[in-house]
Amino acid sequence: MVIVLVAFAIVALIVPALTPVLGRRVFHVAALAPAAAAVLTVVQTGPALDGGVTERFRWVPQLDLAIALRMDALSWVLALVVSVVGALVLVYCASYFSPDEPGLGRFAGVLTAFAGSMYGLVVADDVIVLFVLWEATTVFSYLLIGHDSVKRASRAAAMQALVVTTAGGLAMLAGLVVLSVTAGTTSLSGIVADPPSGTIVSVSVVLVLLGALTKSAIVPFHFWLPAAMAAPTPVSAYLHAAAMVKAGIYLVARLAPAFALLGGWRETITVLGVLGMLIGGYRALRQTDIKLLLAYGTVAQLGFLVLAAGWGAPEVALGGVALLVAHAAFKSTLFLVVGAVDHVTGTRDLAKLSGLGRRMPWTTVVAVLALLSMAGIPPTIGFVAKEAVLTGFIDSLHGPDAAWAWIALVGVTIGSVLTVAYSLRFLWGAFGRKPGVPDTEPHGLHGLGVVPSVLAVTGLALGVATPLVALGIEPAAHAAALDGEVPHLALWHGLEPALGLSAVTLLGGIALFALRRPVEALQHRLAGSPSASGTYRHLMRGLDRVATGLTAGLQRGSLPYYLTVILSVFVAGALVNLVVGGPWAFHVRFADSWGQVPVVIVMSIAAIAVLTAKTRFAAAVLVGVTGYGMSVLFVLHGAVDLALTQLVVETVTLIAFVLVLRRLPPRINTANPSRFRIARALFAGLAGLTLAIVVVVSASARTARPLWPDLPALTSSFGHGLNVVNVALVDLRGWDTLGELTVVVAAATGVASLIFVNSREDTLPRLRDLPARLAPGREERTDGEPRAWLPTSAAIPTGRSALLDVVVRLLFHGLIVLSVYLLFAGHNAAGGGFAGGLVAGIALAARYLAGGPAELGAAAPVRAGRLLGLGVATAAITALVPMFFGKEALYSEFFEATVPVLGHVEFVTATFFDIGVYLVVVGLVLDVLRSLGAEVDRQRLEEAATPVRDATEAPTPEGSAT
Repeated sequence: MVIVLVAFAIVALIVPALTPVLGRRVFHVAALAPAAAAVLTVVQTGPALDGGVTERFRWVPQLDLAIALRMDALSWVLALVVSVVGALVLVYCASYFSPDEPGLGRFAGVLTAFAGSMYGLVVADDVIVLFVLWEATTVFSYLLIGHDSVKRASRAAAMQALVVTTAGGLAMLAGLVVLSVTAGTTSLSGIVADPPSGTIVSVSVVLVLLGALTKSAIVPFHFWLPAAMAAPTPVSAYLHAAAMVKAGIYLVARLAPAFALLGGWRETITVLGVLGMLIGGYRALRQTDIKLLLAYGTVAQLGFLVLAAGWGAPEVALGGVALLVAHAAFKSTLFLVVGAVDHVTGTRDLAKLSGLGRRMPWTTVVAVLALLSMAGIPPTIGFVAKEAVLTGFIDSLHGPDAAWAWIALVGVTIGSVLTVAYSLRFLWGAFGRKPGVPDTEPHGLHGLGVVPSVLAVTGLALGVATPLVALGIEPAAHAAALDGEVPHLALWHGLEPALGLSAVTLLGGIALFALRRPVEALQHRLAGSPSASGTYRHLMRGLDRVATGLTAGLQRGSLPYYLTVILSVFVAGALVNLVVGGPWAFHVRFADSWGQVPVVIVMSIAAIAVLTAKTRFAAAVLVGVTGYGMSVLFVLHGAVDLALTQLVVETVTLIAFVLVLRRLPPRINTANPSRFRIARALFAGLAGLTLAIVVVVSASARTARPLWPDLPALTSSFGHGLNVVNVALVDLRGWDTLGELTVVVAAATGVASLIFVNSREDTLPRLRDLPARLAPGREERTDGEPRAWLPTSAAIPTGRSALLDVVVRLLFHGLIVLSVYLLFAGHNAAGGGFAGGLVAGIALAARYLAGGPAELGAAAPVRAGRLLGLGVATAAITALVPMFFGKEALYSEFFEATVPVLGHVEFVTATFFDIGVYLVVVGLVLDVLRSLGAEVDRQRLEEAATPVRDATEAPTPEGSAT
């Protein structure tokens, strides 16, 4: 199963790169991942149905966290649904999208990644892994729904789905944490097998239910699903029929054996499930967009599903699992049919569609097969599932929850009447001939009918082959039900009450469709009633107003104000803790060596001089002096590695300061003179004194034996390195470093997003695109003389120094070599990926400062975003690869050998992690140079080239003489 997840990840990463070569055929490559998952699931049928297949890899042994996967009968059913429908939908995409569709490769990669996340979700047996994959589906669904980012409706729908499902996911996380702590295990199967009890457990189960209900668009959180129909039809066919909305249903079914009898569980499931069926069915009958009709029908069917899957009784669970399979087949088919109709006619409005039944006979047959299953007509799998659910609720009328069973039975019956009615409305609206409406002329299907045909025939075949299907459905129902015997799943049980209720729902639905005119008139009169989507909009507007008010009150644009708030909290908190926590012991040494004294004096003078600096540049340089002084103190303490890192960090920071200062007035206090200078000085002194006391008290309060004496031996034996700092970063605490890398990438993205206005794409000029006079080495020579290494002095633009050009060009390659040396030597000597990346960043910054954007583009002909992404991916892969060889994550393998010329060579696989750090740091510096440097330059040139019109000058009429 882990191999399948890795395959999904690899395919998702490579399909965007293959898209320029393969075009739409890249979806066939993407379909290989879910197809392989389906094959593996089928291969594991026997073990999965007979106890389950388990895979477990240790993650954090101290916390008993593991990447635990388990495929039992229930997850086997869901894995088949997710993989089979996913593969078919990806094949359908190859015919659905046009060759010039924007972002085609990104869409294929994201849809593949979503399918992999969904597969991992249903086989996850650790609640932490489950939650991570749960949120991954949320993020990927956001990207898929908002695929057409140009359209406001797509962006709004994606954001709405993200807000609702993320809010529920956070509640679910709290519930899962409390539940796992109370149960003493993070194993989902362990929690279900031995469920804890108590009030706190009841609260945690409610929180988990909240996450499941929002994910599956259950009333009152259903409104995001119809809005998500702004997504491309393949997204609706997969996410909103067979995958994403099934995640919540799956979780409810998984927890039902443990908590179905918990107070409030059945009541909540029954009320919300019945309301979902009624509200969804009612709203479906008033839709004129056949895709929206299916969306509200999906809301109704999801209510039916959560009711059946969460009730807990074995008889009802049997129908619930069968309904999971049936719904995935018929609803995916219908969404894909809508995509085909929209593709060949250009409309989904049932008022404009007419006569398609005769012009698209096979598509009509496919739709009819799916609608028969949705309406519960024999011999489809939908009929089998609905009969099982009705029979289960009838049997529950004699149990302890008879009242709720009556409510469920009546609700399911009325909801089924509505289902038949909106099924007929869909058939009539999409394919029927309407008086006064000209027949619609379809264009060619171009392969769009193949996949819906397969799914529709599958729904019919599963119903006919019910005895064979029961071999998988019945064990899955046993895993989703309370203790008890699961009845036999069959197509025909004879003349039973459930069959009579099915006949009533069929006749009632036909009658309701026949009376559609008065029903539509009644719905039109009730159209102004409150709705969940309206409530959501009001809440978001109120939230925006509150956020705007708070931002205006707190984010006042005053740096002194922000610092005052931050330091006030620090001073108050520190002083209170010092007073309450005393008495304290103080151990103060004047200095460790006399060499520290002059360094500290210089740092103090520089810090004091900052207060008297008249220009921002002078202040930035003086602040840099304190940083360089700190690197000298590190050297005096023997921390050469820290000194090197501090040195290059201070240099890069100073460069960033200089780049920013170009957009600010050169002199301090030009626009806003300082006020309250004495009060600020006193407060600054208090903050500094408090920090000094905290440092002294903290250093003097140690009672336990420190860890640092053991670190050299630990890094040598465990990390096979002599540099304690580097080994700790990439080996001992590699997970922390990986998390910090993601923070760095987020910071780089944030900086660039504040600067780039129109496009995030890299706009730096490339060496190949520059004119020969500005691209050293590209001059064409015909006289046999060597090409110029630098442009001639006459070709140097105004303001550019030839001397600086020569010096930087001489130093650049040496700095790059030094950065690579620091990268590979850092495991045993001073250096590492962070320091090496910063040195490379200094080299790039020098090229930019010497020659501007052209030189930077020539020196780094690669997009910063790709370096950042490649760096994080390299570090993450290095962390995860050992797990596939039975080792712990971030395990480092050590190799040594004698190589000719090089001699004795040692290599640690943690070096690959360090390479990822190196790439991220270089990408960060490049991104800062591009945004704060090159992009600011471009904006300044645009501002300088834009003529400023006098406000009193009247505009000149076009065409008139001036």
